[in-house]
Amino acid sequence: MLTVDFDRLGVRENDLVLDAGCGFGRHSLEYLRRGACVFSMDMDWESLLKTRYVLAELGLQTGRDSRGFVVHSGDALNLPFRDETFDRIICAEVMEHVSDDYRACSELTRVLKKNGRIAITVPTFFSEVIYDCLTFEYFATPGGHVRKYLPKTLVKIMRQNGLEIYGIGFKHAFHTIWWMIRCVVGLHNCDHPITRGYHRFLHLGLYSNLMRRLERFSNYFFPKSIVVYAWKR
Repeated sequence: MLTVDFDRLGVRENDLVLDAGCGFGRHSLEYLRRGACVFSMDMDWESLLKTRYVLAELGLQTGRDSRGFVVHSGDALNLPFRDETFDRIICAEVMEHVSDDYRACSELTRVLKKNGRIAITVPTFFSEVIYDCLTFEYFATPGGHVRKYLPKTLVKIMRQNGLEIYGIGFKHAFHTIWWMIRCVVGLHNCDHPITRGYHRFLHLGLYSNLMRRLERFSNYFFPKSIVVYAWKR
């Protein structure tokens, strides 16, 4: 379940790439599948351990072993890399969590090579307003979201940091419904029958061409995420 279109980002074999806020490693896996050398960074140790495991398994299958990836803890507001290190960067669903999104974007731009490409994804303003109306918990949970984004807001921050926008995409309409359900039944009530049933529906969507096409159509109406693609001037 990728949020970023890797063809649109232009990931190439042997690129040095960063997955900033890797979560459980979904984008890191695709990086590695395409032959890139990936740095997977997050502040959550459980996420890092799972990412390390799945990348190691894929590495054994592809023969890249540990040469193709590094998994480590890091802060998006103070990236532990030299200037102009990476050919490609993905920062997926991170900016809405950090205390200073302008500084985070500045750091990401700093470590991106000239003419390098970056994809930043955030939740849509539409979906966040709905969740905020459904439950006070959504914006009150520690470590959760601290702001809502209009597309022009994120684009402005990126341009101010020397990034030139070349594409915008929308993804994960079915997940808009998923989070609406969770807001209604309780964000932490993962055992509710409706929550479990819809989770099975999402899982089936990973293997159904029809459901993937239906979600792509639905992305025009109620997407969960916006993806902004840019290159460094």
